[in-house]
Amino acid sequence: MISYIKKHRFLFLRRLSQVLLLVLYFSANAYSLKILSGTLSSSLLFETVPLADPFAVLQMFIAGAVLSLDVIVGAFIVLFFYALIAGRAFCSWVCPINLVTDLANWLRRVLLLDKIERKLWLGRSVRFWVLALSLILSFVTSVAAFEFVSPISMFHRGVVFGMGMGYAAILAIFLFDLFAVKNGWCGHICPLGAFYSIVSRFSLLRVKHNQPNCTLCMKCKDVCPEKQILSLIGKRSGDVDAGECTNCGRCIEVCDDDALSFGIRNYINKNG
Repeated sequence: MISYIKKHRFLFLRRLSQVLLLVLYFSANAYSLKILSGTLSSSLLFETVPLADPFAVLQMFIAGAVLSLDVIVGAFIVLFFYALIAGRAFCSWVCPINLVTDLANWLRRVLLLDKIERKLWLGRSVRFWVLALSLILSFVTSVAAFEFVSPISMFHRGVVFGMGMGYAAILAIFLFDLFAVKNGWCGHICPLGAFYSIVSRFSLLRVKHNQPNCTLCMKCKDVCPEKQILSLIGKRSGDVDAGECTNCGRCIEVCDDDALSFGIRNYINKNG
């Protein structure tokens, strides 16, 4: 039991974080427990500290919306937290869609769907094109384009205020990840993930690799949702410094060699 917990410790903590946030938002709406109120796009912590999605605020700014000071301050607070400290942790520790995509990927492994040859190929750069398209459409239509159709917002608002037709978008993502492309939404399409990949390129929290301990079992690459970032495995010690890393910790959990761990980025000697 202890071994199982150790092998899934970050997964348990991530689920606790994701569910707790949904409970806090729901409680603010249903029971007036104002610890965290609003939505992921714009929130208030203890009815005082503003928090806002910087990508949503960027879209609104490009669309020509007049932004309040609270929204701007909230966006900078969140942006600085991920850009300077936590990296792309939003995607694995906060985003509710991660619950859906992780379930789809677990089923893929159970049903051995990865062993079936797929005809559909989707490059990981697509998400950056979707990011650019979201900003262009926001400018052209004067509407925050991605926010208008975001399944992340649909899921979150659905839990807090009532789901409505949001089920359809969530089901579509689940089926897409299950049958079409592994890590399809988060790893290939989502523009919010692309946004955090860019802004968190130089964040402090990093997965570190200790090459002398590595036995090249490659379990880390099997579980990593962005396995292309683990190019240093077995080759050299150092930081996994790609912005696409979600800091989910799964690679650390499955490593039996203690070759991977969380740490602070080494700016002085990148090779450790």
